[in-house]
Amino acid sequence: MSKTLRHLALFGAAVFFLMPVYVLVVTSLKSAGEVDVGNMWALPKSLSLETFAAVWPKLDKGMLNSLILAVPASLISSLLGAANGFVLAKWRFPGADIVFPVILFGMFIPYQAIIIPMFYVMSAIGMYGGLDGLILVHIIYGLPITTLIFRSYFSGLSDELIEAARVDGAGMLRTFVLIGLPLALPAFAVSMIWQFTSTWNDFLFGVILTLPEFSPVTVALNNIAGAQTVPFNQAMASAFLASVPTLIVYLLLGRFFMRGLMAGALKG
Repeated sequence: MSKTLRHLALFGAAVFFLMPVYVLVVTSLKSAGEVDVGNMWALPKSLSLETFAAVWPKLDKGMLNSLILAVPASLISSLLGAANGFVLAKWRFPGADIVFPVILFGMFIPYQAIIIPMFYVMSAIGMYGGLDGLILVHIIYGLPITTLIFRSYFSGLSDELIEAARVDGAGMLRTFVLIGLPLALPAFAVSMIWQFTSTWNDFLFGVILTLPEFSPVTVALNNIAGAQTVPFNQAMASAFLASVPTLIVYLLLGRFFMRGLMAGALKG
């Protein structure tokens, strides 16, 4: 009986959290004449993709910019975080107990606190306005959480494997590449999903540190949703299109994500 109640509770929670998604999808499939707050739960009278076709030209450039931004930022920050986490977990050195908290401190610095200094720094080094500077910003800003993820994961790795590699003459880099990285795929799934989602959804850095032609999709979405003349169904369709890449990432890496969580990637 308790198992049945637990399943019912989980099903109810899933329905509750999927309600906004339902409204988003059905509204985006409606014509402008059907959109009304009073019948927002009603299914569209006829399915049509005209709304998506209307908003796609306003989003396509931003979607491409966000892909160019999120993929390398997620990969590089995950690789650097893996290297940091491996060293901090398995290669103790003087001051390691100080270095790790200092790195983690970056997680608690809000975007708003550094956006003005970041703007001046990026302008001074000639990286303001383009995607290369924004990629660098997200790589650096993602290092604290990726380091935490991989340090926690590598802490559970058997020390005997590391000692065996040392006996065989492998140094730190070779041990990391041949032993650490192949065993850390679940942690990579956690790190990649976290970083991709964080980078894709970022608005503040994107709107301030890039020129309009390099703006990510969140800026384009804000321009659509904030316009007074845009029909509600187009705003919903834009939001749905902007969320598709993150949904795909979760579908592709979801099972590895759960393995990473079960292995303790976000503990400690």
